[in-house]
Amino acid sequence: MADPSLTLIAGSLKLKLSPSIGGAISNFTWTGGGGQTPILRQSHTPLENVLDAACFPLVPFSNRIRGGCFRFRDSQVRLGPNMAGDPSPLHGQGWTSAWTVESESEAEATFIFDHQSGEWPWSYRATQHFSLAGDSLHLRLACLNTSAEPMPCGLGFHPYFHCGADTRIQTSVAHVWTVDENVLPVARMAAGGRYAIADEPVCGRGLDNGYDGWCGEALFTDPAWPFEIELSSPQARYFQLYSPAEGGIFVAEPVTHANAGLNEPESDWASLGLQVLAPGEEMELDARLEVQPKT
Repeated sequence: MADPSLTLIAGSLKLKLSPSIGGAISNFTWTGGGGQTPILRQSHTPLENVLDAACFPLVPFSNRIRGGCFRFRDSQVRLGPNMAGDPSPLHGQGWTSAWTVESESEAEATFIFDHQSGEWPWSYRATQHFSLAGDSLHLRLACLNTSAEPMPCGLGFHPYFHCGADTRIQTSVAHVWTVDENVLPVARMAAGGRYAIADEPVCGRGLDNGYDGWCGEALFTDPAWPFEIELSSPQARYFQLYSPAEGGIFVAEPVTHANAGLNEPESDWASLGLQVLAPGEEMELDARLEVQPKT
């Protein structure tokens, strides 16, 4: 199904949004030097599949739930797979659902997604706000528990970036989780060796791993780009990096909690970044993509 998109513009930045396709960003570009350069991965136009998008929201959890099953208080929650080829449910319901445009202007837009209880046995309202100003895109994702019972919650963003041999990431992390063949965490260890990302090439790494102790900022650079990209997220202390061995793209996810954190005992959830929202309680995640033109 073709997507009715909308476009925000401010200065040299242009943001194309696809509310009906997972509330996703379909394109984000910078105008300068006589042309347009993609900041995020350029998607198909019109966007038809959220997996081809430039960025999409993760709500009310990020990454995987082992076996599609976790325990909360006195209940066992079971979720089916939601992506072909992966046995684990991923990223919640927001990215596979249509969102409603609540408001829009030249440089701002707000989307709403109301989830009714079902397989995920709680109702919630998710809100995304997009704002362009100066050389930056500000994203805010919020989740409000609209059910009558406490609900576990975690949030994230899933931006894709183009990359080549000279693309580097500069950031700080403490630990990494090794993963099994289903990209589920196995062991936590110091983020060194093949997992080091402090100031390293980022393309073609063959990584799909979660990190903790993230500093909340990452700088992406490439000599071929007319700009540098700084990603920041003040609430996110977890960071998921997907860098397929074949190269071409990477994903740098600011997330509030560890992959498969819901499978751990509830007593560990707070230390793993998960929140339990009381009825009527809301949590938020902010992220900023700042585009710094080279001089």
